[in-house]
This record gives sequence, C-alpha cells and structure tokens, in this order.
Amino acid sequence: MTEVALIDAGGANLGSVRYALERLGAQVRLVRDADGLREARRVILPGVGAAVPAMQRLHAQGLFEPLRQLEVPLLGICLGMQLLFERSEEGGGVQTLGLIPGTVRKLVPATGIRVPHMGWNRLLPLRGSPLLRDIPERASAYFVHSYAAPLNAHTVAACDHGGLFSAVVEHGRYFGAQYHPERSGDTGALLLRNFLQDTAE
Repeated sequence: MTEVALIDAGGANLGSVRYALERLGAQVRLVRDADGLREARRVILPGVGAAVPAMQRLHAQGLFEPLRQLEVPLLGICLGMQLLFERSEEGGGVQTLGLIPGTVRKLVPATGIRVPHMGWNRLLPLRGSPLLRDIPERASAYFVHSYAAPLNAHTVAACDHGGLFSAVVEHGRYFGAQYHPERSGDTGALLLRNFLQDTAE
C-alpha cells in the first residue's frame, strides 16, 4: 500500500481527494505542519480558493520551506498546482513556492468564453509523462479555476479555454494537475494512480 502525505491547506476538496486516494488503496496521512512531512514517500498539495490566503496558511503552518526542500514527488492539484510556480497574479501578485519557473495568470474572458472556467474540457497531451500513462488522448477532465499557468517547457498536457494553458505539468519531482482528478472519473483516477505508482523518488 502506498503511503501519501496529504496537506491540509484549507481547501474544500480535501475530503474528496482523500477519498479518491483511499479508493486506490493509498494510506493517507493528513499533514498540518512540517512534522507531518517526515518520512513521507509522496506528498499531495490540493487547493480550492485564492492564492494569497493559501500561501498565508502555508507560512502559518510552517510548511513553506519544508515544501521547497522536499526530496520526494510532490503533486499540486488545482490551486495547489498554481502554488508550485514562482508567482501568481492573483490578489495583486503573490510569491508562491517557486518550485516551477513561471507566473500564474488570470484567464481572459471573451465572447463565448466564461471565467471562471468551469466544467468538463479535453486534455491535449504535448509530451510523454508518467502522469499520463494509460490516459487516452483528448480525455476529458473537470476544471474549476480563474487563473492558470501559461504553456511552458514543463507543460505535458494543455487545455483550451479561449487559448491554451497548462493542464498538467512535470518538472523533476514536481507535478501538477490544474483539473480536479477527484472529480474527473477515470481520467482523474488514472492520474492519481500514476502519481502513486510511477513517479520516481
């Protein structure tokens, strides 16, 4: 059974992510401080909400530097993925964890393009990644977000909502999914399974 440390960053999706992991046979340990990261084999940072209060919470929990110094695979989900980057434009601009180069930017509304981006949309694979193993090309996933990372050298799958943005990223041992795997059926279950089983420590 794979053990995974699940960070309680105050997101409303914490319980559903935990349940999705347990359905895959994972042993889940909730983490609220740096001590909870000790001897972790895999770490997941979920998130729903805004970048500024999320970063304030991580600092208050004493998790900012321990997350930056992790030597095991880390997966960010939705807001958690955005926090892996260097900065977010949200709230006038905030420094985030700085584990993946780049700045998270607000999606731009346009005719027929609503923000927040909410609902099912297709993943567009750009290159191979252990996270994408067995996920069909153009599989659908469930998104809820107003900010996203632009395409960059670490994007392994994109999504199109008035323009392409990063839907799945990989940078060394850091991984991210902008969509909600816990709400994305088989597409989400496969991504979580792949993170638990196929990412190298």
